[in-house]
Amino acid sequence: MLRVENALTQWIDPQAPAGLGEAMRYAVLDGGKRLRPLLVLAAREAVAGDQTDSALDEAALRAACAVELIHAYSLVHDDMPCMDNDVLRRGKPTVHVQFGEAQALLAGDALQALAFEFLTPAHAGIADSVQAKLCRLLATSAGHAGMAGGQAIDLASVGVKLNEDQLRHMHSLKTGALLQASVMMGAACGAASEQALSGLQRYGQALGLAFQVVDDILDVVADSATLGKTAGKDAANDKPTYVSLLGLDAAKTYAHQLLDQALAGLDASGLTHTHALHALAQRVVIRNT
Repeated sequence: MLRVENALTQWIDPQAPAGLGEAMRYAVLDGGKRLRPLLVLAAREAVAGDQTDSALDEAALRAACAVELIHAYSLVHDDMPCMDNDVLRRGKPTVHVQFGEAQALLAGDALQALAFEFLTPAHAGIADSVQAKLCRLLATSAGHAGMAGGQAIDLASVGVKLNEDQLRHMHSLKTGALLQASVMMGAACGAASEQALSGLQRYGQALGLAFQVVDDILDVVADSATLGKTAGKDAANDKPTYVSLLGLDAAKTYAHQLLDQALAGLDASGLTHTHALHALAQRVVIRNT
């Protein structure tokens, strides 16, 4: 965790023009669970086992930071008035409230670009094939087939009653794709068997959906001070959620079923160094923020 924080602090340039660096750093530093970077590093640990490789460790660190930048940029844009119009994120004013809408838009754009700079260093000894694989995984999970596509469905679904398959599809893109990509990016920083990759994919898919189910639950049962963001906004905005579809108790049950599926994926992977991935799955489901 400290490695990620130090790298983010060092690599996000405060000297970007016209205050842009300040807005970028505000969006990323001093807050957040860092779940996605932790998943990258935990998956790298799982596939590496007892083997060491400094170049692949560097690739994993860069991937961990890159996926956090994509996550941060998505939050900056999601919070803007043209989308969710939120004023609180990570316990502080959202970026557009603090810096204005134009600067927030540019900060998000710059963070997205910087993520791919992180993945493609000129002199880190990371094989071109590894860099390309990491870029492909991140781009696919962030674009129309992943996070951006899911957000488009979300915005189009306000006031619309979705069935469970439709809701699952939306959240598997909006939230799940980047979480699953975090796992698979860590796995790409090593030599993983087909069995391992299949198990990790199952783990990441179930975990990504579980995260959103728990988010839906917390939006109902937690307060804004605990969450660090505005509570109750989904219901206020008439958005479809797992709680509105299944009910609170059934949503809680479903989250634990997804946890079981994620852990079954780990077991099926045949990997032995999965303690960190196991602990992260537990943290996703058993949390209050």
